[in-house]
Amino acid sequence: MSTQALRRPLLLAVLLLMVNVFGCSWLPDQIDPTEGWSASRFYNEAKEALQGGNYQTAIEYFEKLQARYPFGRYAQQAQLELIYAYYKDNEPDSAIAAADRFIRTFPRHPFVDYAYYMKGLVNYSRDASLINRVVPNDPAKTDPGTAKQSFDDFAELVRKFPDSTYAEDARQRMVFLHNNLAAYEVNVADYYMRRGAYVAAANRAKFVLENYARTEAVPDALAVMTRAYVKLGLPDLAADSMRVLRGNYPASPHIPELVALLNGEEIESSSFSLFGLSL
Repeated sequence: MSTQALRRPLLLAVLLLMVNVFGCSWLPDQIDPTEGWSASRFYNEAKEALQGGNYQTAIEYFEKLQARYPFGRYAQQAQLELIYAYYKDNEPDSAIAAADRFIRTFPRHPFVDYAYYMKGLVNYSRDASLINRVVPNDPAKTDPGTAKQSFDDFAELVRKFPDSTYAEDARQRMVFLHNNLAAYEVNVADYYMRRGAYVAAANRAKFVLENYARTEAVPDALAVMTRAYVKLGLPDLAADSMRVLRGNYPASPHIPELVALLNGEEIESSSFSLFGLSL
């Protein structure tokens, strides 16, 4: 083997060693196009990106604004805008964290009610697949936690800022969530009923009457209770539930079936799912 051939591996080894030692110091530094931007430029560019639907770019600029100019009105406004940018970029955890951070840092800010509202809206949107959540194959295993959290978030906004610009919208969403949480509970009760867990069905229906008394789910809950008490051999309780149902909801479609059931006739029972969908 020639001397030149022996030198080649040695030269290669030396080159690799130099790369490891000096790293990328020979390469030119990457240019940051935002270098030298003022706080107002960051904010305006971020707002333009946000309005144009470029949410990741908006997030990048808002975050850089906060890092380079942590004090002043632009930094505070950037924190509020970040909540919405994260929300639109489908980053709910980051949006909630940003809202909590703003509330904690600026509890008396004139727009802090917006942060409370966005917390509720983010959790409300997490529950967007409502039909799949309320009418699943096994409703007893479905967690309505985000709907409950959204309701609590909106309730906190309404309680602390009853005259807020966002209060009326929050109240309407609370009504919607309250009705759907009640419907969820009735569907779980009906699920237990159809599987022969009559005590669990009656208890779940009772929970609806105690906690969701002004919702559209009440007549369905009374129907479940009546059926469950019949199956449990508790005719007095069944008759009481039926009496309340007929007295308050005389047009309920469940009444003919329940009358037959109380008279000892077994007919196919109806289901109690939301939007008229059958479980």
